[in-house]
Amino acid sequence: MSRHDLPALRALYAEVDRALSGWSCEGSADCCRFGETGREPYLWPNEWALLSRAIAGRAPAPRRSLPIAGDCPLLGSDARCVAYRDRPFGCRTYFCERAAGPTRRPPRAALAEIGRRIAALAEAAEPGAGPRKLTSLLPRARR
Repeated sequence: MSRHDLPALRALYAEVDRALSGWSCEGSADCCRFGETGREPYLWPNEWALLSRAIAGRAPAPRRSLPIAGDCPLLGSDARCVAYRDRPFGCRTYFCERAAGPTRRPPRAALAEIGRRIAALAEAAEPGAGPRKLTSLLPRARR
């Protein structure tokens, strides 16, 4: 049993989704191409606890016949995340330059506050444990 408050984390993710209401991306999955962007999300331990439950027992994501080096290991052959419902904060807010919304920029202050609350929730359950790169947390078989 996880010591993390996963319902509280899901509630924070719902706040992120509400804050980004009206924002969209063409669904190119460019933000999931870590090798091209040079960036990948860092997950707090509570985010990893939720994500690992989402992917537990699943076969590795079906891959293209010629995988693109540096893609997120959770990106399926249809260019969709296999754990989309429980994707971490960094994936929810990882806008490419093609993202469009009702304002010039996403609500950065609101998102930063939610990010701090996710970190505080993680720290309460696991003091001193900081965020880690997504790919460092995934089992070797998924990479």
